[in-house]
Amino acid sequence: MNLFTRGASVRRSAPPVAPHPTVGPPGVRPDPALAALTGEWMIDPAHSRIGFSVRHALVTTVRGAFTEYRSRLWFDGRDPSRSRAEILLSTASVDTGVEQRDAHLIGRDFLDAASYPHMRFTSTAVELADPDVYRMTGDLTIKNATRPVVLELTYIGHVTDPFGYERAGFDGTTTIDRSEWGLTYNARLAEGGAMVSEKVRLQFDIAAIRTPAAD
Repeated sequence: MNLFTRGASVRRSAPPVAPHPTVGPPGVRPDPALAALTGEWMIDPAHSRIGFSVRHALVTTVRGAFTEYRSRLWFDGRDPSRSRAEILLSTASVDTGVEQRDAHLIGRDFLDAASYPHMRFTSTAVELADPDVYRMTGDLTIKNATRPVVLELTYIGHVTDPFGYERAGFDGTTTIDRSEWGLTYNARLAEGGAMVSEKVRLQFDIAAIRTPAAD
């Protein structure tokens, strides 16, 4: 099976049930209705986007996304601290809409997809920041460097679609300094600025589907 088959998930066992829910800041409690969402989920690539944006030549913004990835999610609506997420992305799947630029990004100057075919995000902690906002800390690995990042994830909502699938939506974002992951290539402009900003905004527009229970 292709490692990056769209919609594929990696099954794992549920964490043990915590005796008491972990709460967020004073006065902030999980919505009791979210307890029903506790379980294993997967990202639906057809309705999600894992993307980035970066300032280019000081005056424009380049946007792109990774189109091939696998995900493993565990959401605990009662105790957010027990929620977990892992996303494995194919570096060669970067798409900015410009073929020549994509070829440069996956080359040795940037992602070096031939030597480092995967990027990985693995959560290490989750806490409730506001009633609908979760702060997820995790390790982001690009090339041979792993650094911590913090995502602010906003819960959008939960529905059952006409086909009977349970869906939940989250929007997340964080900003990284690409030089911390060894992505240091750049060119200088005549005005003295950098052609590509070192600050990169990562965007996670997630539509998750509940994974059916194993028989």
